[in-house]
Amino acid sequence: MNKTASLLKPLMPIIAAAYGTALIYVTALPIDSNSQAFGGELLSWLLTLVGIGLTLFLVQRIEPKLFPTAKQFQIKSPTPLVIVGLLLVAPLWFVAKEYIVYGLTWLVHPVQMEPLTYTTPELREDLLSSVHAVLLAPILEELCFRQMAISPFRRRGAQMVVCVVMAVLFGALHVRNFLGASIDALFYGSIFIMTRNIWNSVALHAGCNLTVTLLAVYCWLGLGDLQMAKTPMIILTDAKFIIASIVLSIAGFLLINTKKRETTG
Repeated sequence: MNKTASLLKPLMPIIAAAYGTALIYVTALPIDSNSQAFGGELLSWLLTLVGIGLTLFLVQRIEPKLFPTAKQFQIKSPTPLVIVGLLLVAPLWFVAKEYIVYGLTWLVHPVQMEPLTYTTPELREDLLSSVHAVLLAPILEELCFRQMAISPFRRRGAQMVVCVVMAVLFGALHVRNFLGASIDALFYGSIFIMTRNIWNSVALHAGCNLTVTLLAVYCWLGLGDLQMAKTPMIILTDAKFIIASIVLSIAGFLLINTKKRETTG
């Protein structure tokens, strides 16, 4: 490792966080300027795709040259079977995380929950924004806040320290959802470190965001009773959704294990 790389390495978490924050801010500008316009959403999607392309170039071409240890982490996409399995596991993680946030918040102060309702215009707006939240944002955020920040470090201990730092910084971006986003980021980062493949984290991240969209539809259809707190942002699901999440998670683990057996066999 040359002198420049040695100086940059300890700064990579801050550099990655600043870079990721700047990209997220830029891609959100069209929506913030006119949140009701489809044109704003479309421009945001295009900007995010450009950001993903640029970031892939950086983590595939530039970063490994500066930090050879970055090559230990793959950017090869998992098989469709594994991706589907991870998407099925994600709802149970989302449900569990929301109850964890609820419990931790209650240790500090009571949480005011209220019934969650959705009107048709609100659902339409959420479905439109979910295209970005499910298909694009997870890729950009995982590449910036996990792959770029963690991969330069060789030792598992150092990687976990960076994972925690990035979780806090990632949570800070989400303001009202600081605790939930930080816990999510810690989970995604841990999966990335254990599996050595960023796309596993992307799939789980996308699955959690998709779960929020499914909950909106679930609520709009009147299929169950959901509770929500705005500060901090918490969504508590009912028993029916929890049971469905458990069933989906079991199916997801079976798919993932099936693929593992095929690979080892």
